[in-house]
Amino acid sequence: MPPRLKKFLAALVLCFTVSPLPARPFTTDSIPESRHGNSRLPYVAGLQVAGYSTALIALSQAWYKDYPRTSFHFHNDLPDWFQQDKLGHVAATNHLSRLSAASLSWAGLGNRQSAWWGMASGMGFLTAVEILDGYSLEWGASLSDMAANTLGAAAFLSQQLLWEEQRISIKYSYSQSKLAHYRPALLGSSLPERMLKDYNGQTFWLSLNIRSFLSPESKFPSWLNLALGHGAYGMLGSRENPSFHNGMALPEMNRYRQWYLAPDIDFSKIPVNAPWLKAFLGAVNFLKMPAPALEYNSEQGLRLHWIFF
Repeated sequence: MPPRLKKFLAALVLCFTVSPLPARPFTTDSIPESRHGNSRLPYVAGLQVAGYSTALIALSQAWYKDYPRTSFHFHNDLPDWFQQDKLGHVAATNHLSRLSAASLSWAGLGNRQSAWWGMASGMGFLTAVEILDGYSLEWGASLSDMAANTLGAAAFLSQQLLWEEQRISIKYSYSQSKLAHYRPALLGSSLPERMLKDYNGQTFWLSLNIRSFLSPESKFPSWLNLALGHGAYGMLGSRENPSFHNGMALPEMNRYRQWYLAPDIDFSKIPVNAPWLKAFLGAVNFLKMPAPALEYNSEQGLRLHWIFF
């Protein structure tokens, strides 16, 4: 398992452990004032600390111990994968910060306090993982990873302080590529692995909630978003494509970026009454809804997808 997959998996698991089940989507109009004051805060804070600590100990013991340690050092992986892995860091830190802040808000903290602590929580965990990478001879800490983590957390914090809600969401989607079978160890041999390792099939989105920028009297659906996506294709290696793999010739292909424009759904804006369903919709709001999409890339020009995942 490469370090990018390891970090993303750990962050994804934590996204669903730091938020207590009764929590609401993180907007000030959807989280009622806690009638319990701050009585929930020790429970939520303890849950987050325990989750972070357990994840870091598990990573250190079950993953890093199998690789040689060295003095702390850096590794430049910015040119890799057309920066798709960096967008994964942005998305993971943003979502982790959002859910951490939501649980703290449910525990009784105000908007600004929960936003700052949520941002610190997301940044703190992924920074700790990056430090572990820095002591591994196999990899090294990545300044570009740190920058991506900071960007994701800052995107959450700035919106929460400015608007007290997340009007622009960072989302992820996956559509199976036709390339993973050429290098299954690198790009994944099963669907769950490919969803995390095959950057040829991943798309990262900025999903804009249109209604939140209109007047309060607007009849525009509050759940309907417009999303701009970035992907890449033709990648059989991180920086360049090898000609052979395990003695077998690999096809020649160009590597290129892809840009998308598509409608989306803000799951946290869907009107539901059940608290558990509100919490669930808020938690899965990092997923882009399959929808028609326009794509532009340098190889094929403008394309229309009737349904794009």
